[in-house]
Formats: sequence, structure tokens, C-alpha cells
Amino acid sequence: MKKTLLLCFIHGFKGGEDTFGAKSEFAQHLAALLSAALPKIDVRAVTYPKYETRGDLHECVSRFRDWLLERVIDIEVANGTPSPTVDPSVHTILIGHSMGGIVAAETVIALANEQPIPHSGDSKPGNGEGQRAPSPSGLNGLMFPYIQGVLAFDTPFLGIAPGVVAHGAESHYNNAAATFTQLSGLSTAIWGSASKDQPPANGKKPVAALPAPESDKPEAPKAGGWGNWGKIAMIAGAAGAVAAGSAAAYMHREQITTGWSWVSSHLEFVGCLARGEELKSRVRTMARLNDELDIGFANLYTRLGRAAAPKQVSMVGTVLGNQRTFCNLPSKLAAGIWKEAINDVATDETKAHMTMFESRENPGYMRLSEDAKDLIVAWSKTEWYETSTRGDLE
Repeated sequence: MKKTLLLCFIHGFKGGEDTFGAKSEFAQHLAALLSAALPKIDVRAVTYPKYETRGDLHECVSRFRDWLLERVIDIEVANGTPSPTVDPSVHTILIGHSMGGIVAAETVIALANEQPIPHSGDSKPGNGEGQRAPSPSGLNGLMFPYIQGVLAFDTPFLGIAPGVVAHGAESHYNNAAATFTQLSGLSTAIWGSASKDQPPANGKKPVAALPAPESDKPEAPKAGGWGNWGKIAMIAGAAGAVAAGSAAAYMHREQITTGWSWVSSHLEFVGCLARGEELKSRVRTMARLNDELDIGFANLYTRLGRAAAPKQVSMVGTVLGNQRTFCNLPSKLAAGIWKEAINDVATDETKAHMTMFESRENPGYMRLSEDAKDLIVAWSKTEWYETSTRGDLE
């Protein structure tokens, strides 16, 4: 019987087929590597079309399952599979980037917890090769579509690392401080040195000093700073910003009225990242599926390399450590396979997260491809694979 390994790519938050899909450079490269490593089967790649990354996560998962079911049924029919639920010709690897990995994991968990519906055709004995027995643990080992593994790329299964925010905030603070220093120097050059007309450092007046007479002239700018001119400029700038913002808000009042529902809906989708116990439970369940049903589970996560090495000790680095990743990493929790993907060019975690599939932006691109290939090959070389022959593909 002809066997097919289906690679299903699922993009992340606000992504699409152009950012992570079957026609991308990475997907085509990975499919070519797998075709060479698994010559007995047909390797295909499909992309879940761009979906709305908002609203309830489980609704998104339900829509994805329906879409995947249709794709797999089409291939099973084309392959002439007599009993796809017992001896499927199609095994699927769900490949998710970022939030796409959580969609993939939720899909497998849902499928594994469904009880199979008995079918008269399924009870008939086949050739005995590659067929799957029901799981004694109560999990559905006869899931359909059959998921061979979940391969995630930089998916925050345990939340986003605190350093993503902390390093970014520190960077913005340092930039602001540097800008303030430059502005202070500029003001000194314009308004003069702060050393003139200033009282002694100890704050004491000279002996027999008399108070200066009041002047009828407008107060001059204070030396060594923006002084009143600076205050006037700040007030004028703030007023201008408020006026400009008010005008923009009025011009786009309709979008703003409906915008909050858009924002809140997207926050609902990614809100699962803030529910710690739910995150841990999901990872524990995936580890259980790996142990009991032999469903592969791995996360290839980005880590900053040489380009992010600080020239001086960072306060954030001192507190949080120098291992800068986008994802929180498991410590004692059983969590499948987590393997780092180092990017020596990216200077921040978000940049590494977004460019991990771009060979020009990620020097570790080839290593990432090889690691992904090795994991999928290890998961796929089962009795199901061995019962397929090259003659079936010709």
C-alpha cells in the first residue's frame, strides 16, 4: 500500500502562508531532506491557510481539525486505503511556528481523547502489518487523522521568557538615557555653561552679601539646562501632540470604535500564554502522549548568540541570566524534546523568533533544518514506514 507522510505547516500569531508555509524556502528544503532520508514513502507538504488569530483558541483548533480531516481523506481515497482508521496510509506531522505549535498540540490532545466509533469494516482482520491496536490507557490510539508528531518552532509552551520584555525595556531605557544626555549637552551649548552665576557648592552666601535688586526684565533662561525656553518647548510640543492625536482620532473614529473589539479578540487568542497552569498541563499531556502513544513532541527554540553578547554587564542579564531565549524553558517538568537553535546575528529575542526560517538572517538555518529532519525521521521510521516499498510509489 502506498504510504504518505504529510507535513502540515501552521503559522503563528498574525502570520500567514508567506511567513511560514509549504512554498517557503524552509518547507521545501525540509521536504527535500525528508524525501531523501525516507525513500520508501511519499513526502508532501501542505499549509493551513491564513486564519484569524483571534477569538477562542479551541474554536480555532476545531476549524483546523475540519480542514486537516478533509486533506487527509482526499489522500486516503487517492491511495485506495481499505481501512484508514486501523491501518492509515497517511501519517501527519504537525509543524507549528510560535502560536501555531499550541494549535498543533491542542489538536493532537483533542484527537487522542476522542473515543473511536466502532465500524464493521474496521474489525475485519487485515494483513497484520502496520495496524495499530487501541491504547490500554484510555487514550485514542486509533485517532484519525493520525498524527505522528508535533514539531514546534519557538513555541512558548510555557510562556514567553521574561527577558523578552525586560531586555527590551532596558534597551529603550538606555536609548532614552543616551538621548537625554545628548539633549542636555546640546542645551548647554545653546544656553551656556552651568558654572556661571551659580551659588557656591556649600550653599552659603558671602559675608555681608546683600540681596540683589529685583529686575524688571523677563527672567532669562536658566544656565545649564532648557530653562523656561525648555518648558515652553515641552508645553508646545505636548500641546501639538495632543492636537495631532485628537485630529487623527477624529478622522479614524469609526476604526477606533470597532478597534477595541479587534484588540480584545486577539488578546483572547494569545491570552492562553498568561495561564500558567494551563500551559503546564498542555505540556504534561503532550509528554504523556509521547510516552504512551509514541507521538513525537519537540520544540526547537531560538537562543541569541554572539551578536547579543553585551559589552558591559547588563542589570537584566545579571538578574535573569545571559541565556536569552524567546520561550520560557522547562526545568523539572517532563516536556518532550527541547533543542536550542542559536542565531549569532540577531540582536534581540523577537528578531531571532521572526527570522529563524530566513537563511540570510539566521546563520544557524542549515543546522535548524537538519535537526528538524532528524526528529521527523526518528518519529517516522516505524513498522508503518517499513511496510511501504519503493514499488508502491512507482
